[in-house]
Amino acid sequence: QVQLVESGGGLVQAGDSLRLSCAASGRTFSNNNMGWFRQAPGKEREFVAVISASGRSTDYSISVKGRFTISRDNAKNTLYLQMNNMKPEDTAVYYCAASGLFGVVTTQYRYWGQGTQVTVST
Repeated sequence: QVQLVESGGGLVQAGDSLRLSCAASGRTFSNNNMGWFRQAPGKEREFVAVISASGRSTDYSISVKGRFTISRDNAKNTLYLQMNNMKPEDTAVYYCAASGLFGVVTTQYRYWGQGTQVTVST
């Protein structure tokens, strides 16, 4: 199994940058596709980005494409989300998740972190 812990969230101003990290425990990390999701108050949890087990393939939601970059370091069992030019609508709790599939929906992910709060002010 894989246990996931997010970190790096905080309060930033519009236009600023922030990098989230997700530390994974367990030797199965390198065999899992990894995704980032986010959930704002009153809204459903939505897909943000996904990266394949090898790191060779990525996909992003339209709302973050060109601003966010997902990456991973399998040697360190760590997943990252670099967020640039942040907007108030990026405010949400961000979750990392692990899946045996390269997917964009929550039901395709078996393991989840506890989440980290990201707030973007104007």
